[in-house]
Amino acid sequence: MPAQDPPFADDLSGLYAEHSTWLQGWLRRRMGDTFAAADLAQDTFLSLLDRKTAAEQIREPRPFLATVANRLLAHRHRRQLLETAYLEAIACLPEETAPSPETQLMAVQSLQEIDRVLDGLPPKVREAFLLAHLAELSYAEIAQRLEVSASSVKQYLTRANRECLFAMAF
Repeated sequence: MPAQDPPFADDLSGLYAEHSTWLQGWLRRRMGDTFAAADLAQDTFLSLLDRKTAAEQIREPRPFLATVANRLLAHRHRRQLLETAYLEAIACLPEETAPSPETQLMAVQSLQEIDRVLDGLPPKVREAFLLAHLAELSYAEIAQRLEVSASSVKQYLTRANRECLFAMAF
């Protein structure tokens, strides 16, 4: 027995048929790259499918699609910045201590996964994680910056560390 498409998939295919060409053109003008725009347009519709977004609930399709695409574009840009920063840091190492290309790829993929996980966390949890791990601030310093208690910082860091650990385990 063939698998049935979810009920929202039919609506989404109509949304795709009606707006995909417009979205690709809109992205092409923003990005200046036809192929990257086509990929991002596909990713936009895939994200709606992943979220099980029902097309009939979308009142203004073009602004909605543009918002989703903008978010994906920002994520892509942030991932590229992470990768560039890592590769620039690696380039500064003496050749004999530089990691192999395979290790570099694994590190970039790990950084991107951590970035994805952090993006899904509440802002204060994400900021606490970054302040602790990148700025190396103490719980008290983080608490002062975030205007929360040190016990809240501990809870934030426990959550963020756990989420990152689980993501890296799978």
